Amino acid sequence: MDATIYDTDGNEAGSISLPASFDAPYRPDIIRKAVDVAETNQKQPYGADPMAGRRHATESWAPGRGASRVPRLTQGREAAFAPLARGGRRAHPPKAEKKLHEHLNRKERDLALRSALAATSDLDRVTERGHQFDTETLPLVVQDDIVNLTKTRDLVNTLDALGVGEDLERAKNGRSIRPGKGTMRGRRYRTPRSVLLVVHDTGTIDRSSGNLPGVEYALVEELNVPRLAPGGDAGRLTVFTESAIAKLEEVIA
Repeated sequence: MDATIYDTDGNEAGSISLPASFDAPYRPDIIRKAVDVAETNQKQPYGADPMAGRRHATESWAPGRGASRVPRLTQGREAAFAPLARGGRRAHPPKAEKKLHEHLNRKERDLALRSALAATSDLDRVTERGHQFDTETLPLVVQDDIVNLTKTRDLVNTLDALGVGEDLERAKNGRSIRPGKGTMRGRRYRTPRSVLLVVHDTGTIDRSSGNLPGVEYALVEELNVPRLAPGGDAGRLTVFTESAIAKLEEVIA
């Protein structure tokens, strides 16, 4: 399976043989499992203070006084300590020692990565995911010069010449305010995922792509399933550099 190499102006500049990973079978169940495990392992342990609500001098009045037997303050009549009491402890608080880590078998992880990578070359999968593009073949492979672009305008022109300019507009126009309390917790906006740039070297790609909504870049050595299939939905619109394609065989087993 070969792919056309384009230069930064969108002109054909040769061809390259794609690794065998692009022929992997499509396994949405394994992809979703790998993404769920990765998101779970990013959670931070949290829990309540074990002594919260317990720092009271209390004792029960015992039966025979015509009052409930909940613990009460020794220096008053108010109920304390019990979960039902004002200022009392929680019945089942979250515990910091709870096990949050999940394990994924190595063969499952490798299969999920290969399957998610193969989905980036399937026109139907990429279209079903909602991406908008004007190209007849996937994946898109561009010369290594793209990582040296310093201006956002130049990167936009290159992506537009490759036929993915419509997806940049889709992500820009799809940015919206998140519903719920996330707006008060540093997650005010939701931005659709757009083009993923898989590069062999960072260069200045972080400067040129930093202000493009939904656009991300990843070193080929750090490629993972959540990047290729955000939310567990495979088929992300992806652009590879020529050297990144050459390194894929070494990175992916």
